[in-house]
Amino acid sequence: MNALVLHGGASNKIELRERVEEFADIAFREGNALESVVKAVVLMEDDPLFNAGTGSNMRLDGSIQMDAAVMIPGNFGGVINIENVKNPVLVARDVMLKSPHLILAGDGAIKFARKMGYEYYDPSTDKAREKRDKIIEKLKNGEIPEYYHPKFFLEFLGDTVGAVARINGKFAAAVSTGGTSLTLRGRVGDSPIPGAGIYCGERGAVVATGIGEEIIKRMLSINVYNRMGEMPLEEICKEELEKFGDVPVGIIAVDENSECAQSNLTMPYAIKKE
Repeated sequence: MNALVLHGGASNKIELRERVEEFADIAFREGNALESVVKAVVLMEDDPLFNAGTGSNMRLDGSIQMDAAVMIPGNFGGVINIENVKNPVLVARDVMLKSPHLILAGDGAIKFARKMGYEYYDPSTDKAREKRDKIIEKLKNGEIPEYYHPKFFLEFLGDTVGAVARINGKFAAAVSTGGTSLTLRGRVGDSPIPGAGIYCGERGAVVATGIGEEIIKRMLSINVYNRMGEMPLEEICKEELEKFGDVPVGIIAVDENSECAQSNLTMPYAIKKE
């Protein structure tokens, strides 16, 4: 059975839950695993309500650096700290399909994007400026709680967007993030790290979301993938989430026969099946 699962990051906003349902319906029509997950992520990158693409957060220095990745069995493409493009996930797909490399970063990723025809685009928004200004003010006043505190996460971080698919027996995964305002320029989270924020192989696909540093330490996505077939997918995801305690984290995944979307916080998600 064909299936597409997508998430919109950490948020309890009802409009995000409605949007991911809408975007799942649109993306599922692609009829191809890779194109479906990329389409789903592009739709979220173009919507300023999500923390990716146009909705990306500004870092402490006011810059916007974005990460994105796509993965299919046996291949991967990612961009790290890319700037001034509208859809980082499309550039990541081109890295995978049109370059000899797996990951491009910084200026190199931007130059590659321009060669591929992606025009200059400023993703900054008033929302991003206001969030950054609010964090800087709280830092000055000593009001910022622990980085992984759930309340802080929901209010300021915004998180990633991602999708996984199983269509016509093929698996694919895609992820994109605008990072967080409480980071230095150059910081990299889990999203573009294979095995941490994303993994896809012959048995399934996994995308993680949450505190990137903690996800990288535990290599969440590959851990879920390696356990596929050991027990029901829902149980695997539940056990892996429990290892994080109160650190905000979420998982979407598909294997040969099932789909999963779980989080220890509020995560808007949609599961579309044929």
